[in-house]
Amino acid sequence: MEVVQLLISGVSQGCVYGLIALGFVLVYKATEMVNFAQGDIMMLGAYVAITFISIWDWPYYWAFPATVLVMAVVGVVLERLLLRPMIGEPHFAVLMLTIGLGFVLRAVAGAIWGNEPRALPTPYSGEVIRWGEAVIGYENVAIILGTALLCLLMWLFFRFTRVGVAMQAASQNQLAAFYVGIPVKRMYSLVWALSAGIAGVAGMLTAPVSLVDPLIGFVGIKAFAAAIVGGFGSMPGAIIGGLLIGIIEQFAGLYLPPGFADTSAYVLLLVMLLVRPQGLFATMQKKKV
Repeated sequence: MEVVQLLISGVSQGCVYGLIALGFVLVYKATEMVNFAQGDIMMLGAYVAITFISIWDWPYYWAFPATVLVMAVVGVVLERLLLRPMIGEPHFAVLMLTIGLGFVLRAVAGAIWGNEPRALPTPYSGEVIRWGEAVIGYENVAIILGTALLCLLMWLFFRFTRVGVAMQAASQNQLAAFYVGIPVKRMYSLVWALSAGIAGVAGMLTAPVSLVDPLIGFVGIKAFAAAIVGGFGSMPGAIIGGLLIGIIEQFAGLYLPPGFADTSAYVLLLVMLLVRPQGLFATMQKKKV
């Protein structure tokens, strides 16, 4: 039963990594930019949810879609004001801009909400499922089910909606998409909105498990490793990479000496770069002509 409990904890933590990694992948596929502020956008989403629920006393099930909507607007604003003027600039400049954006978001969060850790109350907080000797928190179950539902909705969106197909076309070949009448710049804004909305969902799901403070966004570093492990550019790979890192962390924390849990993600990353630098699912992401 100990193995089952570790596995479920690892899967739930891996889902958080996977959702943040999904944001990395979406932005990279559409714009070929790497947004190193994705973890901090997740942190901002958690604070927005705390504002709605703990400060304004909104019901949780109203605050959830409101948080996603607010974060989508934040994504559009960031793309329009900061990232769109950087199109055509060297990738290193964009990289440094997003790193600087992360510092700004952490400072803004500290100035508005303070640096003390905050909890996000939910209708299921403190509830557990007992399976033999294993005790599984509802928070972990919510993370897993929420991630599964979000992945299903994204698959339906990209598979069956005109906007989803247009976003895929713009990410495959920007010039060809422009020639057939797809508003590529608008697609960029929608990708950033979707990426920030997913980060908001990740923030709301992880906040009941981990106390929220301005530094929680550093989890984005492990999510970036998950995106590379899965194959940078592969959306299924982002989720699989996150699950692998989350599960390995849990088992390393129990069966290996202290400190290995925090470094296991980077060890896995190094091994993957040595054995298969393109990641697990990179061969599935060839551009179509």
